[in-house]
Amino acid sequence: MVRRVLSPRRRKAGLPPGTPVHIGEAGGPVRLTVYEYDEHRSTERVLDDPAECGTLRRDSGVVWINVDGVHDVETVTTVCEAFGVHPLVQEDIVNTDQRPKAEEYDGYLYAVVKMVSQSGEALAISVEQLSLIVMDRLVISFQQRPGDVFDALRSRIRTGKGRVRREGADYLAYCMLDAIVDHYFLLLEAIEGRIDPLEAAVLADPEPEAMVTIQALKRELLFLRRSLWPMREMIYRLSREGASVVSESTRFFLRDLYDHVIHIIEILETFQEIVAGTMDIYLSSVSNRMNSIMKVLTIIATIFIPLTFIVGVYGMNFVFMPELEWRWGYPAILGVMALVALLMLRFFRRKKWL
Repeated sequence: MVRRVLSPRRRKAGLPPGTPVHIGEAGGPVRLTVYEYDEHRSTERVLDDPAECGTLRRDSGVVWINVDGVHDVETVTTVCEAFGVHPLVQEDIVNTDQRPKAEEYDGYLYAVVKMVSQSGEALAISVEQLSLIVMDRLVISFQQRPGDVFDALRSRIRTGKGRVRREGADYLAYCMLDAIVDHYFLLLEAIEGRIDPLEAAVLADPEPEAMVTIQALKRELLFLRRSLWPMREMIYRLSREGASVVSESTRFFLRDLYDHVIHIIEILETFQEIVAGTMDIYLSSVSNRMNSIMKVLTIIATIFIPLTFIVGVYGMNFVFMPELEWRWGYPAILGVMALVALLMLRFFRRKKWL
């Protein structure tokens, strides 16, 4: 279903550029979580006051500030102003209808991506905009609502597994992008599990409900394509051209991530072709079923044409019709009608119309 994101824009019409106005759905409670770590230690805590962000020290290690709830414009602006983030970036953060992109400002990198996951018993796709600000030894992430795909990353930070605690803020940002891309793979696996039985059902016995499912899959795949293509451009630019806050070692990892995105896009295009083919199969099956029904009805109508003629002839009630006086006239006409019907059926079978 298409999200309605145009109505809130009316409140923004006429305002100066750089005025933060939230566009999108409210995302639940606001929560600020700070993760501080280096190679030897890791701590995490919740901030009650956004103004406390300005007191965080980055003398050693990396600081990750995660903000849940971008609908609270005051919290977003307070955090951003504590680190000198440009007003245009603040405006983009609270606008949850942004296209995935990466922009370099003086001393930091701003990136926007679409984070997808599945939720509920129906495994509906949940889409959330994630904004990242990457500075020297600092990453600030802005999410629409609590809950994300970074549980494994947080676990590695707590336990010290992997490279994340030995690397800088740019590597942390890469790990977040990598987790997002991995969940695109998981989502495509779930979609594949819906496509295979749908294709088999359409081939066996197409039902009207199949059309609804096909249309839903087409919309989901189209939305994923719209999210992945800009992400592909963004990661390619970061991996090749780089940015002042992205080290050369992290760019190697970004190149590998770019390959993963290309792989996902190829799978996505394959699924789109399969769904389009399934739609064609459904329409062809429905058309063939209709043709079969029309063929049967046409044969029945064709058989009754001569029978109706015979009945019509002997229903004219003329006086001088010798067959009307015959003792066996009625059963004879019935026999002639039956013979005509059998001969026509035999003719249709020889022509392979039956």
